[in-house]
Amino acid sequence: MPSRISADLAQLARLARDGGLDLSQVSLRVKADLLMSTTQPSSEDLEAFREMALALIPVIDESTAVTLARKLAGWRHAQADVLQALKARGGDVLSTLMRHGGPVSPSELEDIAAHGDAAAAIAVAERADLPAKASLMLASRGERALDLALLANPSAPLPRPVLDLLLDRARDDGAYVPGLLVRRDINSADLVPLFLHAGAERRRATIESLSALDAISPSERRPAPAAETFAGWLATAEQDREGLFGALSSRLGTGRRLAEAMARDRSRDLTALALIAGGVSVEDATRLLIRLGDDAAHSVERIFALVALMRSVTPGVAYRLVMQISGESKGLPSRKGQHQPLLDPSGTPARSGAARPDSRSVLDEVRRGLRGGREYS
Repeated sequence: MPSRISADLAQLARLARDGGLDLSQVSLRVKADLLMSTTQPSSEDLEAFREMALALIPVIDESTAVTLARKLAGWRHAQADVLQALKARGGDVLSTLMRHGGPVSPSELEDIAAHGDAAAAIAVAERADLPAKASLMLASRGERALDLALLANPSAPLPRPVLDLLLDRARDDGAYVPGLLVRRDINSADLVPLFLHAGAERRRATIESLSALDAISPSERRPAPAAETFAGWLATAEQDREGLFGALSSRLGTGRRLAEAMARDRSRDLTALALIAGGVSVEDATRLLIRLGDDAAHSVERIFALVALMRSVTPGVAYRLVMQISGESKGLPSRKGQHQPLLDPSGTPARSGAARPDSRSVLDEVRRGLRGGREYS
């Protein structure tokens, strides 16, 4: 004998088919709740609910459909064709179904990632079962909300092309940075472009990674700039910062992207790294950074932080950092193979034969700035 639930649902299904249904939108939800409250619903009850749901889902209002999608998404007894009818509604119904764990095939996820509306695509980005191909499709859309949803999902795969896209966008949009830095599935070497935003521990790990890489495949080393060239930089720093940044970019053989990145970076970390990469000594670089006369130059704490950064990197590592932070180059050139006599001071890593003795300390430079009437904080 059919159960009471089965009989009620069968009657509602007949009314729906015959066009005589005169019930409020809450009826389907109530019957769904009634069925889902049963630990092990009978096959008759399930079939009766299926007939009723298939008849009503296309015509019920959006609010009811969304509520039903939320209820059925994770219910293990939900029939495939009922879920498919909910998916066919699209919009918020589809988004709700996916966001609450409703079964969606990888091909469906990929299709929604490529062509779905914004709400559905974000729901895809939040899923724990997101395929790598769907991740790439989402990132390729170039929509900020989708990118941030991907970063916020620790289960979302970030294959190399996706990571490259997100890192490139992070250079111009700080909202990407926290999500990238907290990802445990991205190693320090891959996060070099975010070096300026990283904490002390991440910076140390990045420098160590690049130092090991530079030891295997050294970057081409640049000699110290001529005295008259550096004097020109000092004069330019006081009058035309953008001109100085352009000169440093030219020194490293790059385009405007590096100059613009240095202008944006108020910490002056990038300018300090560019100076070291360009063959400038730490002491001369400090003189020039003070000569800029900006907020960083007026802070003793910031100046000494810049000195510590410059002393922590070799010119080769500084060059790699500068290129990737600015986005000028992903593949960096190695030093050309050429014979260096064993005792040639220009080629021995332990000796810097081209560097002139340092005649004043960093502290002297800061004191000189103070005597010149500058306020430091």
